[in-house]
Amino acid sequence: MQSTRLAKLLEFLESDPNDPFVLYALATEYNSSNETDKAFEYYNKLVSLHPDYVGTYYHLGKLLEKHNDTAQAIVIYQKGMEAARNKRDMHAFSELQGAYNSAAGLDYEDD
Repeated sequence: MQSTRLAKLLEFLESDPNDPFVLYALATEYNSSNETDKAFEYYNKLVSLHPDYVGTYYHLGKLLEKHNDTAQAIVIYQKGMEAARNKRDMHAFSELQGAYNSAAGLDYEDD
């Protein structure tokens, strides 16, 4: 049974199939429901249709890492950092850089 929120998002999608916020909300909803194939579908659609929608990259990268595709996650984080830099969104850039560093094994602490 679909959640009320998911049903509402799917209604919004029918009226505007390329709305980046609706695509992002659907990806996030599917991700939180562990419907990862659907989550990947919507995150990838966002990257393809709305490469400047910065919020996509962090969550897609984390989902890729969760599925043991660290190499692709690193690529996604890099694309996200570029998109964030282009939008001058330094907060998102910093978060993506942290995720990238962690995935690439570049994060370390001094003992």
